[in-house]
Amino acid sequence: MLAQMFRSRISLQCLALALALTLHLVVVAGDYFKPFNVTYDHRALIIDGQRRILISAGIHYPRATPQMWPDLIMKSKEGGADVIQTYAFWNGHEPFRGQYNFEGRYDLVKFVKLVGSSGLYLHLRIGPYVCAEWNFGGFPVWLRDVPGIEFRTDNPAFKEEMQRFVKKIVDLMQENSLLCWQGGPIIMLQIENEYGDVERSYGQKGKEYVKWAANMAVGLGAGVPWVMCKQVDAPEFIIDACNGYYCDGFRPNSNKKPVLWTENWDGWYTTWGGRLPHRPVEDLAFAVARFFQRGGSFQNYYMYFGGTNFGRTSGGPNYITSYDYDAPLDEYGLIRQPKWGHLKDLHDAIKLCEPALVAVDSAQYLKLGPMQEVCATLDFSSIVWMIFWFTYNHQVVGLLWMMSSAHIYSGNAHNEGQRLTLTGHASRCSAFLANIDEHEPATVQFLGHNYTLPPWSVSILPDCRNTAFNTAKV
Repeated sequence: MLAQMFRSRISLQCLALALALTLHLVVVAGDYFKPFNVTYDHRALIIDGQRRILISAGIHYPRATPQMWPDLIMKSKEGGADVIQTYAFWNGHEPFRGQYNFEGRYDLVKFVKLVGSSGLYLHLRIGPYVCAEWNFGGFPVWLRDVPGIEFRTDNPAFKEEMQRFVKKIVDLMQENSLLCWQGGPIIMLQIENEYGDVERSYGQKGKEYVKWAANMAVGLGAGVPWVMCKQVDAPEFIIDACNGYYCDGFRPNSNKKPVLWTENWDGWYTTWGGRLPHRPVEDLAFAVARFFQRGGSFQNYYMYFGGTNFGRTSGGPNYITSYDYDAPLDEYGLIRQPKWGHLKDLHDAIKLCEPALVAVDSAQYLKLGPMQEVCATLDFSSIVWMIFWFTYNHQVVGLLWMMSSAHIYSGNAHNEGQRLTLTGHASRCSAFLANIDEHEPATVQFLGHNYTLPPWSVSILPDCRNTAFNTAKV
């Protein structure tokens, strides 16, 4: 009996040791990927030499407990995410000047390592102004007492403090080998946040501040692309990105930059006594499908998990502690249906189209009708053409009359007045069929088949024949 108890105790100790070692490896291991570089062109981010179509899930690490992080990350991955996006929260990390806090809910390094260990990438938005309905927009309260300071403008005192914090975060990521070229998950960084909304009020000093912030960020040598969201005058070497409910019409300020959507608002914050916000998943999926249909390459859900404003971190008049945001994962990290599941199916369909989508370069547009559109991607012997089209076979000679709308992405497409002629051998074809009428369904003919499109919906046909997904059908 004693021997059996002894063996049981040894077995439990061995199990505990094995579990501890496993957790240690998950959180401490250095290389999550083989080191790779991230660049970009006008079409997409280029990861390890390959253009990518990326789905991102917004999760703010201080709005959850560390015990929740692994489950939140895994549910995001299961839902189809390639990337986790988060801000860095200055007032949480430096509550007193020079006294840093990277523990508990503010253990940013641990969070990034967990993302890497899951096989996902990370987009880190350093700001350091983050808005986010967070107390003081993420600025530490002591910052206001710095002599001569004026926030977010060409002010020496502010720029000195801002640069010191941004450098602290970049150095911390590099010291822990968390940048992609070190084998880490970080593929992109962000400087400032929606500054374009307030820049005009600062006049010329605001313009100078934008240039300074961009140059300062790139000068830190992080070795990954930097983003400025809602910043139409972002310098050539910074990607300007869209925030909003719909970004399918957005284009960056240079044709050398890809189309990125850093905040797709899938809900909204809640105020005391106000209505609980709700964005129908049918509309959300429609917005995402249209974005990728019309040339987008990176889309982030703000938020995929909203979480909780612990303590006094809620940052606006009458904002409540819940930051649920009507996100696919609710305030407690539980799956919210049908939003989570419908988006998962959407992501699966988009990923089936990815090889064709990333092979296209430029687009032409043809008007085919007031409310219905067909967007098809055809691969002609390793050349991909993305078109709105209605007929197809393996030896393609297509004729398109202008009765609805068309996009043509790359290839030898010839617009001859009211018709489009295509020639070549098609080995791959993916299509998006859109009905932008908010009230009436439509029946369209495509590849010799009829498709009925519900109002305000997009159908995705990865093989140009079978509908894998329709945004309105939950």
